[in-house]
Amino acid sequence: MLNLSFASAINERTRPIMDGSVKAEGITLRPVVSDPAETFWRMLRFGEFDVSEMSISSLMMAVENGADLVAIPAFPSRRFMHVELVCHRASGIDGPADIAGKRLGVGEYQQTAALWTRGILEHDFGVSQYDVDWFMERTPDRSHGAATGFEVPKGISLSFISPDKSMSTMLASNELDVALVKRAMRKPASNVVERSASLKVSAEELRRVTKPVFGDPLAEGRRFVQAHGFVPVNHTYVIRGDVAREHPWVPFNIYQAMVKAKDAAERDLIKQVPLSLIFGEHYLEQTEELLGKDLFPYGVRANRAALETLADYSHEQGLTKKRAEVDSLFAPSTLDF
Repeated sequence: MLNLSFASAINERTRPIMDGSVKAEGITLRPVVSDPAETFWRMLRFGEFDVSEMSISSLMMAVENGADLVAIPAFPSRRFMHVELVCHRASGIDGPADIAGKRLGVGEYQQTAALWTRGILEHDFGVSQYDVDWFMERTPDRSHGAATGFEVPKGISLSFISPDKSMSTMLASNELDVALVKRAMRKPASNVVERSASLKVSAEELRRVTKPVFGDPLAEGRRFVQAHGFVPVNHTYVIRGDVAREHPWVPFNIYQAMVKAKDAAERDLIKQVPLSLIFGEHYLEQTEELLGKDLFPYGVRANRAALETLADYSHEQGLTKKRAEVDSLFAPSTLDF
């Protein structure tokens, strides 16, 4: 029996693995519960875990920069990340097209949520990444970019938020016009990468002075799926390359366990009322009508359109020097699923 560390946030689709109710054949997984931002940083900087949750954007950059990581096509996190944009009421922003010329805050410039947001703003709403002043909350030394070789793309206006401020405090004081602050409006787990947990205004105060850029998220989600055919994926899982080479059966067995965990979790979730899904807790029927019964499909084939789009966005935004070949990121034994 192979003993491997497994680092992940706890979400409904990984919980059966984390609590041991679903097992990977021939493997004992030792769970390490960690906030995603810190998990990625620890894995990218130190290769600390055998198996780890990972940002897809950072994965593409890290592999290009020589990181010895092999992905498995399990995607427990997907949502319409651009719909989470919140703007100050005095910003003059009444819709996504108005973001041109504004100050936009992100946790990290290279993170997958920011990658999707820039690509969608440009391709769907005509807002060029070069026409926005970008502000990044994470410090260079604690960012994922420190491990992936991130350099500010040529022609991009990017400033780092002062250590005594955060996206939420700057948005509340109108020093930012718009930001991806959904995590800050919740109570994010304490971690060494982000400071939103300690430097924040109350969610009530932030809601008082801000409004969503997309007033009808259900309508925008429906528009996006009808236009593109998928819900954007955010995180995947990676295995250290040395582990995968020494035990080439491991990626397949872990992937199979993740599929079983997802199926088990969704059988339990369907019994719960209200049900929290992509469009929110009251929209199961509309969600299934648009997306089908499998709302979180795993496998490269089912997610190819989203993955290829991410590879396109990463390259055109200057994060990867060469466009990533999607199939090369994933373990060969998992590509047929």
